[in-house]
Amino acid sequence: MNGGDIRNLFSNPEHELKVRESWERFLRGGPCSSDVLRGHVEASWKRCADAKVDPSISKAPSPLDGRDFEILQYQHSDLIEACRPIMMTASDFLAETGTVMALTDQRGVVLGVEGDVKAMTAAEQIHFMPGADWNEFMTGTNAVASAIALGEPVQIHAEEHFCEGIKRWTCSAAVIRDPLRGEVLGVIDVSGLNRSYSRHALSLVVTAANRIESFLAKKEMQFRYRLIENSISRFTASDGTGVILVDRHGLPIKLNEHAPSLLVSLGQTLDMNRPNRISGLTDAGREAVARGEELPDWLRPEWIEPIFDKGERVGSAVRIPPRGGKLRIKPLAPIAKREERPEFPGAKGESPELQQATDKAIQLAKSRVPILLLGETGVGKEVFARGIHASSRMKDGPFVALNCGGLSRELLASELFGHVDGAFTGARRGGVAGKIEAAEGGTLFLDELGEMPLDLQPHFLRVLEDGQIYRLGDTAPRQVRFRLIAATNRDLRQEVAEGRFRMDLFYRISVTSIRIPALRERSGDVRELSNVFIRQLCEFHELPEKTLAPEVFSSLETYAWPGNVRELRNLIESLILTTESDVIGVHDLPPELQGTSIKSADAIEEVSAGNLSGLARSEFEQICKVLRETSGNATLAAKQLGIAKSTLYLKLKKYSLDESLDSWRSAPQ
Repeated sequence: MNGGDIRNLFSNPEHELKVRESWERFLRGGPCSSDVLRGHVEASWKRCADAKVDPSISKAPSPLDGRDFEILQYQHSDLIEACRPIMMTASDFLAETGTVMALTDQRGVVLGVEGDVKAMTAAEQIHFMPGADWNEFMTGTNAVASAIALGEPVQIHAEEHFCEGIKRWTCSAAVIRDPLRGEVLGVIDVSGLNRSYSRHALSLVVTAANRIESFLAKKEMQFRYRLIENSISRFTASDGTGVILVDRHGLPIKLNEHAPSLLVSLGQTLDMNRPNRISGLTDAGREAVARGEELPDWLRPEWIEPIFDKGERVGSAVRIPPRGGKLRIKPLAPIAKREERPEFPGAKGESPELQQATDKAIQLAKSRVPILLLGETGVGKEVFARGIHASSRMKDGPFVALNCGGLSRELLASELFGHVDGAFTGARRGGVAGKIEAAEGGTLFLDELGEMPLDLQPHFLRVLEDGQIYRLGDTAPRQVRFRLIAATNRDLRQEVAEGRFRMDLFYRISVTSIRIPALRERSGDVRELSNVFIRQLCEFHELPEKTLAPEVFSSLETYAWPGNVRELRNLIESLILTTESDVIGVHDLPPELQGTSIKSADAIEEVSAGNLSGLARSEFEQICKVLRETSGNATLAAKQLGIAKSTLYLKLKKYSLDESLDSWRSAPQ
């Protein structure tokens, strides 16, 4: 409405009959213009006709399903957060008005709806609900779509809608723009049945949009302040390196003195008054948004340094080497020569699989980004976590570890967040700090994170986002600053898909991940680890140092090690404590490492099955089959059988299998 005519802003219910006549004439192929039909409504009708929108439809297409909608919410989490205070009050101030307030993304897909209960029920009948698409080419002329098309506030009332089934509604909408870039981020809309028409609804959405934009502007400036504070040292480059500071959306915000001329030499210029976004530098945590983006031709990946604050990526520093020079930074790729490889505390072994994991850990230790350690039980995730801590800038701070598995919801909450005096029955007098507070200035290592109860996850996510913690029973926040390392042997993506783990927390903690290889994948490391454990454990138990006979190594290196490094350590400890000789031979090894496990497993099945019949025999055979498939791993066997681990042990005892569990290790599958 560039003409500025105030009459174009508002619908006029008095003209409904004439607007209806114009619509019917338009559908018959005749001219629809009249003195009461607003120009932008007529233009929208024409776009709908060109797109072959069915004028008889009565509702929007079916909403997105759960997972796709969760991804959409994650992509627009900043917008949803900015709108949350307004939406939370909408159910109160719109009660009894017969209207609802909706937030949509920049395409018109609804992100949330609040308001009058009866109106929300009616809105659901036309699919005006979360996940539904109200784009003009899906649902015809409506206020959300028109606001997006015009980029301005608009009302669409009753007969002005293109589709018959939506003509009984009246809607007012205003776009929400990015306060720094001016791009449309979404739409705020107030809708109701046509009897609820009010000009004030348009004022309401304009005011709401302004409040949301102010919130977003404040948040973006906070991110930029944090980015500058954490990057100021990078601007003093005495070697002529050019530095471009880029915010989390890929917008350049600051250049050092060398950057402009170096950019010109690359055939590029940056207008800092109206900077263009640099593709490929979007916040790395938002994978779905950045998917498919590539860096511009002039920008090399090794020039990019992510900038983190409180474990959160706040932007990037692009470092352009001087002409004819090279950046004085270490490459991210594994270093070719072993003697030049930085030492990684705790991890022992020379296998390429292990070195690849330790190289990545050493690189990531330099930042404060959260790290997710992946691997089977017993691979040494805590050893890796301690190594990352010891290699980081926060190595002088505490290393605090907590296993999230095996704890009740209440106990885990108290362990994580702490509590104040009298928070619950049995609370420690005077209160106590939790593990998060204890990790202040250092590293918090959470093992078995996938075991964290679903209702605790949003509270922990809030700590990661705000850097503040509330003890149980407390109302005053406490500032915390720590580096998070999490570990799991679960497939968290699958846990998210099945609703057992929050998607937003998953993306928050998995900005970077390291897969620690299983011991059976680390060819050649068993020998070195065995020798290390013998030295350490003999010293710990104050015993003369023992050695392994050469043939013992052959047995150790061909074993599958379902319990990984932990199982190897436990075996070595058992051998040095129970073997009288200074040399440990093959005869000192347990049966499963002497090549007798297959015979033992077969014998057990043959003897025990002979005493069973019917359902009991069937159950027994199924348990034996799964034990063979999982190499005697009770945890995996219980999961595959669909029963609790404790229940499996009861069944093993019932069938006299409890003392022979090791017999299935290394048995063929």
